[in-house]
Amino acid sequence: MSNVNAFAPSRRLGVVGLGLVGCALAQRLTQAGYTCVGYDVREAAMRAFADSGHTTCAAPEDLLHEANTLVLAVFDTDGVEAVVQALLEARARLGLTSSPLALIDCSTGDPERLAALAQRLAALGIRFVEAPLSGSSAQIAQGQATLLTAGAPQDVAAVAPVLEAISPQRIAVGLAGMAARAKLATNLVLGLNRAALAEGFVLAESMGITPQAFLQLVLASPARSDAALAKGEMMVRGEFAPQSRIRQHAKDVQLMLSMADRTGQHLPLSATHAQLLQRAIEAGDGELDNAAILRQIQRERRP
Repeated sequence: MSNVNAFAPSRRLGVVGLGLVGCALAQRLTQAGYTCVGYDVREAAMRAFADSGHTTCAAPEDLLHEANTLVLAVFDTDGVEAVVQALLEARARLGLTSSPLALIDCSTGDPERLAALAQRLAALGIRFVEAPLSGSSAQIAQGQATLLTAGAPQDVAAVAPVLEAISPQRIAVGLAGMAARAKLATNLVLGLNRAALAEGFVLAESMGITPQAFLQLVLASPARSDAALAKGEMMVRGEFAPQSRIRQHAKDVQLMLSMADRTGQHLPLSATHAQLLQRAIEAGDGELDNAAILRQIQRERRP
């Protein structure tokens, strides 16, 4: 079993996945006094990370020599499992199987696969803590995102200083797998709020209400929401530089539908939302901010 007293996160941390979330996490951790060493399969992401003043490494296994705690911010569970497999093979090859290692997974993934992975790693003496964040990359960087934590209590406690550095707002939701479940359920509501806001913009404009006037109406009425506060101005301006991406949320919605299907539950709004997101990706908007779902709704005109 993990011994919290025998483990302290190193001041150098590994960050695997240097996209919007990974870079925001590195910013938070650096501000808290940690040094971040990053890795990504994309050369462009590595260059951008280095240009921001961080250190990079050539392969995930190199992080085993740099840190005893790694933060994972990869796209999906396939990515998490691939990173873990590479680390396990390297630990065996380099004779590091007895070295302490903690993995903090900030991705949004498949709850059942993550629970199974946590059990597998626990048997090897590796701590695995789920820590997905509810919020955009900008909110993560500002410390305004909510961190959902799950895992064996002693493992969550062992990496508490790193979790505190990432976000002062944390909610413990149980053992591994539960954070992904909680994130999917809350993301469902958030995504539909964005889509509803975008549809309201389109209807309002079709009736002669300007986008700016409509946003003011929403913010002054019971229709007000965090989605309107975070994405309303982007929709008004039609500027969609990504803080979170349409293709990323499309992946999450597919996970929601898959989890619901396993229990025989139908999610009618999410099923429609998934189709809308897919059409947005097919139209070339997958890399834009989630607020750009407005563009797809604008395209959804009857012949």
